[in-house]
Amino acid sequence: MTKDIKKKTEQEKRMVSDMIFLYCRKKHGARQTLCSECRELKHYAQVRSDHCPFMETKTFCSNCTVHCYSPQMREKIRKVMAFSGPRMILYHPVAAIRHLITSKREKREWRNVNEN
Repeated sequence: MTKDIKKKTEQEKRMVSDMIFLYCRKKHGARQTLCSECRELKHYAQVRSDHCPFMETKTFCSNCTVHCYSPQMREKIRKVMAFSGPRMILYHPVAAIRHLITSKREKREWRNVNEN
């Protein structure tokens, strides 16, 4: 794994972890550690990121055309993202802005590649 890909993987894992922690804190009352359900989701998401064959061409799972999550976990992460996504600007503004900029850039590049 190259240094850039490893950095991308770590950024994705950090963003997902922050979103899961925010969700767990607000929905499940977690303070210092995640509840068992959210801890399982975080572990699952990290393993999926570690084994992603498309990491070279994308940064975030939301930009990927292949959905590798199981249906049950996909629904859980969708709920986390829908809840935490809009709130990330308040709790992690730098990470949220970086994520938005990177996502928009990648979506544009992905469209350009697929149009040609």
